[in-house]
Amino acid sequence: MTLNPRSHVPDDAVNGTIDSFTELDKSGDKESMNDLARRLGKEQPALLQFAAQIKNTHGDALGEAAVFYGTLMWAMFDRAHRSRVPRLLPANLTKADEIVKAELAGVDGIAEKPVHERMAPGLATRQPAIIAKLQELITEDVKEAALTAEGAAVILGPTLAVIEAFDAALNGTRPGQQLGPVV
Repeated sequence: MTLNPRSHVPDDAVNGTIDSFTELDKSGDKESMNDLARRLGKEQPALLQFAAQIKNTHGDALGEAAVFYGTLMWAMFDRAHRSRVPRLLPANLTKADEIVKAELAGVDGIAEKPVHERMAPGLATRQPAIIAKLQELITEDVKEAALTAEGAAVILGPTLAVIEAFDAALNGTRPGQQLGPVV
């Protein structure tokens, strides 16, 4: 399968995003973290609300993890596409969640697999760098006890839906709202 240049996120964008987040975390720069949170709230309010729903059903810790993973996925697309990613709308995320759930339901024995292997096959084909990094991060978070396997399973679905939504918005399948200049 040929990767769609309109939506593909290459390895260098994924790794650059991880490096930036790691530096930000290590520096403890609260002002920069708050700036990122404000930007997310301004540019991607539906994504923030979608991820924050986990907090309502599963508590603060998993809610924060879902928001962090959703933010990280947005930042990867944002870096790869030079801050030109569309604003996701609630309908983008709802449809993406349905698509991911349907894809996962079609995978034999998905519930028996370790959580880091529970990936939507079509999405893994279209966004291999992001999915590989997501698998690595989930594995590390479970191994280091930052998340339980059950907690990782809770946030994985919404995280995959965010990836699916950005992929579809950028390739024009399910466009979001364009931001920035149009000329």
